[in-house]
Amino acid sequence: MAVSRRDMLRWQFDLTWSLFEYHLERLEPADFLWEPAPLCWTVRPAADGRWTPDWTDAEPDPIPVPTIGWITWHIGWWWTVAIDHAQGRRPRERTEIGWPGDGDKTKAWLRDLRTEWSAVLDRLSDAALDATAPFPWQDDPAHTVAHMAAWVNAELMKNAAEVGHLRLLRHARG
Repeated sequence: MAVSRRDMLRWQFDLTWSLFEYHLERLEPADFLWEPAPLCWTVRPAADGRWTPDWTDAEPDPIPVPTIGWITWHIGWWWTVAIDHAQGRRPRERTEIGWPGDGDKTKAWLRDLRTEWSAVLDRLSDAALDATAPFPWQDDPAHTVAHMAAWVNAELMKNAAEVGHLRLLRHARG
């Protein structure tokens, strides 16, 4: 039985999301800001009440260990920008994408992004999959929208593994 590229990407996305949801639904409020090492990147409350992520444009050496809060902000950032590109909207800047700051709000935010991305995938035709990807390769003709969708799946799988690992470590340490 032949499976279309879109259906395969959708199947892969749904599988990846189910692996992420396994950990997402089990996250407790204290999991988000738990710092597993002395050198961490996290999200911090700013004077204006918003949460802002630790960030530098040049990758630091050594690389800080991210908290679950930071990873969930990171997911929300890259996914929001991918959806903006896929829907032909002006992509938001990293600094425009804040972290909700509360476990339930963050979970709802990520689930809303899942719903938006699912709608993007459901609308993709073969011609749309073959179009040049607007993100994350800055309109490189060697990468198609199909590549972008596969990248979203891979990035989400990587981040899901990071969240799951940190959650398990925190609970194992008591």
